[in-house]
Amino acid sequence: MILGQTTSTMSVIPLQCLLIGVLLGTGASGTERPTRGDHTGPAIQVQMPHVILRGLPFRLTLRADPAAAPLPYRVTDAAGRELAEGALAGGEERTLENLRIETATALPLTLTLSGEYAAEMLLETPPVLPGWTSLLPPLVAIALAFVLREVVTSLFTGVFLGAFLYFGLDPLIALWRTMDHFIAPALGNEANAAIVIFSMLLGGMVGVMSRCGGTQGIVRAVGPLATTPRRALGATFCSGGAIFFDDFANTLIVGNTMRPLTDRLRISREKLAYIVDSTAAPVVTLAFVSTWAGFLISLIGDSLATVANQANTDPGVVALLTEVNPFVIYLRAVPYMFYPILSLIMVALVVGTGRDFGPMRQAERRARAGGGVSRPGALLLADTSGGAMDPAEGAPPRWINAAAPILTVIGVVLGGLYLSGRSAAPPGADIYDVIGAANPFHVLMWGSLAGCLVAIALAVSQRILTPNEALAAWLGGLRAMILAMVILILAWSISEVTDVLGTADYLSRLLSDRLPPPLLPASVFITAMGMSFATGTSWGTMAILTPLVVPLAVAMGGAEGFDTGYTILLGSISSVLAGAVFGDHCSPISDTTVMSSMASACDHMDHVRTQAPYALLVATVGLVTGDLATAFLGTPLWLSYMTGGLILLLVLRLAGRPVDR
Repeated sequence: MILGQTTSTMSVIPLQCLLIGVLLGTGASGTERPTRGDHTGPAIQVQMPHVILRGLPFRLTLRADPAAAPLPYRVTDAAGRELAEGALAGGEERTLENLRIETATALPLTLTLSGEYAAEMLLETPPVLPGWTSLLPPLVAIALAFVLREVVTSLFTGVFLGAFLYFGLDPLIALWRTMDHFIAPALGNEANAAIVIFSMLLGGMVGVMSRCGGTQGIVRAVGPLATTPRRALGATFCSGGAIFFDDFANTLIVGNTMRPLTDRLRISREKLAYIVDSTAAPVVTLAFVSTWAGFLISLIGDSLATVANQANTDPGVVALLTEVNPFVIYLRAVPYMFYPILSLIMVALVVGTGRDFGPMRQAERRARAGGGVSRPGALLLADTSGGAMDPAEGAPPRWINAAAPILTVIGVVLGGLYLSGRSAAPPGADIYDVIGAANPFHVLMWGSLAGCLVAIALAVSQRILTPNEALAAWLGGLRAMILAMVILILAWSISEVTDVLGTADYLSRLLSDRLPPPLLPASVFITAMGMSFATGTSWGTMAILTPLVVPLAVAMGGAEGFDTGYTILLGSISSVLAGAVFGDHCSPISDTTVMSSMASACDHMDHVRTQAPYALLVATVGLVTGDLATAFLGTPLWLSYMTGGLILLLVLRLAGRPVDR
């Protein structure tokens, strides 16, 4: 993959002259240094990477002088193997993508120009590193997070290490570029900025709700029903199941709403974060009207089109797959999403039995014994201390002052998804295509803003807070989210690092096409688990793997029997999504994991550490009783889930212990 860029200027000379251009590195400034031959002529500028990773794609950028005539070009490696060819018009800039070398001996590259300005240019050889070095930034960040139990320093170190590799192993340049090349663009990304605005506005809404007594009213209203920790956690689980349209909205609304109730019943913040996190993404992936479903359906459709356009695809398979709506394939794949479904079963079993094991049980024992709902010294991702989130003096505990803003957010988001999608979808599109065409990031901002306005209007109109007090409460809610936003931005930054280093591409190459077809779903699941854990992005994992997995499954005969029942193709598609959800649950650099910690006001690493044993258990059970059993033995779905559920229950009975009040 391209690791930073060096820019130089080459002179193009007549045919009788041979120019060997040496590219001179310019560090971070990017200043172009012209290299002139004995004859002047139209110049061509060449951008080369500072460092190349073996086997991973990198790019080479060519830019012709405006006065140049058309310049046919050809790029070859040291063995004469052609990497790219084409022609540049005067003033044109072209980036040659997906160039690869497998060994350092393939360098240097040669740029050959033909036609009126024929020349041959030998390009300077940059350092060549092994492909596995692309794994270092996320792995170092994750390892440090577990060792230090502090995620800000760990994430920043991972981003810095990525910049160190990306910009030619120069530590000083890497430090500056960490800020301007990774962190600033992460915040400047439109989708990321929308999530920041949505989260901050929702935090402000919660601040107003708390100050005007609305949150306390919710606790009192639910109190007679949720009189025990088990009932409170059951209410949290059911609330997560009700908000099925987006995982971000799910985590933030459920976590912020239920936290005061679980605190009152001495339920640890780690347990609340687990229930919130392990409910949100699985529910959204299984709901056919959700932002996840729309995204995955579009990926399936594009991948099927790629298969249909391949010359070696069997015409019968092409006819079969092109006749099937991608939405139908998604629906057929949902029952085989073993990890998300078993995650929900695991949450229900944990809540129903009241048993926990490992670090989660220690956290619950601490909370029940009066040691605090959070670990002493914990770095909470939402600051609920200092009285900023406490009800104002004399504020009446009215549940409607919290319920109305929350319902407003849900209503506006649902309505916005429909209206936004209808304006973008073609005429006559059904509801699934409409939701898939919607812009969820815009809609989330609409909903959170509407919720803020309703919360402030209720507080002021009832004279519980003055306009200035309502604004101060709103700002207090924003301030409580600052640390979480810093971590979220760093998580996005390291995700960008993994993208430019080609981490996901390196991991995807581990998926061999020489596997027996029944092993493909399990292999895809393991690969998606590793990719989403290392990169921290579930959507990125789906976007990279789906176009690779669908053609591979079809080529291995995975579409056979598609019209009669289970196929390797359905199992592989479902495994991509299931593995992506695992990363959302276990990776400390996942944005969804960060937001679950934030909504629950939990120490982020405490949340990751306590949830990981449960997620790993579910993943193992799903892999064995689901992917392997259905692919090799043809096990019916009901038997797979019954067996998996019984194993989870058995582990809870043997390894888990009830936590006494």
